[in-house]
Amino acid sequence: MSKKLPNPSDSWLDRIKDARSSLLANPKFQSFCSAFWPTRPMTRAKAADVFDLCAGFVYSQILNTCVHLRLLPVLKEKSLTLPEIAEHCRLPEDGTARLVKGAIALEIIEPRSGERYGLGPVGAAVLGNPGLQGMIAHHAHFYRDLQDPIGMLQGRSKDTALASYWRYSPSTEGDAEERAAMTTYSDLMRDTQYVIAEEVLRAYRFQNHRCLMDVGGGDGTFLKCASERAPDLDLRLFELPTVVDLANERLGPAKVEVDTFAGNMFEDDWPEGADLITLIRVCLDHDDDAVLNLLARARKALEPGGVLLLAEPMADSRKVGHAYFGFYLWAMASGRARTSQELREMLHHVGFDHVRTLGTGLPDLVRVIRAT
Repeated sequence: MSKKLPNPSDSWLDRIKDARSSLLANPKFQSFCSAFWPTRPMTRAKAADVFDLCAGFVYSQILNTCVHLRLLPVLKEKSLTLPEIAEHCRLPEDGTARLVKGAIALEIIEPRSGERYGLGPVGAAVLGNPGLQGMIAHHAHFYRDLQDPIGMLQGRSKDTALASYWRYSPSTEGDAEERAAMTTYSDLMRDTQYVIAEEVLRAYRFQNHRCLMDVGGGDGTFLKCASERAPDLDLRLFELPTVVDLANERLGPAKVEVDTFAGNMFEDDWPEGADLITLIRVCLDHDDDAVLNLLARARKALEPGGVLLLAEPMADSRKVGHAYFGFYLWAMASGRARTSQELREMLHHVGFDHVRTLGTGLPDLVRVIRAT
């Protein structure tokens, strides 16, 4: 194998990294490290990491199968024997045994006494988060797009399965098919919103404000959560007309008073008068020009001294931001995960003077930026 020629522009750190990578790629060096006791634990750990990368799709399908067959809630209620699990899943016993053993290896299921099986710690964590179950179930669309990742990366297309799943737009607003798509979208956003809302409401004191307007807030789930934390807040929702109709249907029975405003957040003037505006997982879904448009409109709509809160997963968490959301949003044909620094620069660009990042308990899932 020919050696890589050094590039005159490489820094000394680049050259060290290149030398390290060349050494790690050498089969003889790998064999030495796996046999040499001081390096053996690290070598085994790295080998396991590499295998997990290769096997990750299989792991995700085992979890997806358990969710799809609604096995987790059954095992929460009581432990079952293998024949009982097979009967519930409507699978032959040999196929069920293969599923159960795989799920045990991933701690989704765990053995109980008397040759029975119950819910494992990973399965319990999944079951305790309805939004996560919804995300796992809808990943079937994403997996179809990932069957040909090279073809997908040739260029963004609205013809992907994921883009079709997430579609709703003002251009077809009012159409029955569009309303069905919007309801599906809103249901998943609602189910995944509760954990996000809890983190945002912990990170910032909403009680210090008079009027909160949530822009692009779907069916009003975040506003419902905010009303429980700060009951004296005047609440507003600015969304597409069809989504506003859905929000009114759902907020009424929940006895949450929200003033709803219908419009296109990219084109129409935003209602003014709020001293707090929230964009919860909105910027992530859109490209840079659209995000700058939203941020400028938010600044214009805010009362003097008002606060904009921007909350979403950010690319500071590289695996979540660049690996997962990088491919997910490419398949969705819109948006990208940005670092908190990129978002702060965009906020400064549209005229916000004081911008800072607030800490959350789940930074891989959501980070919060406050701007005035």
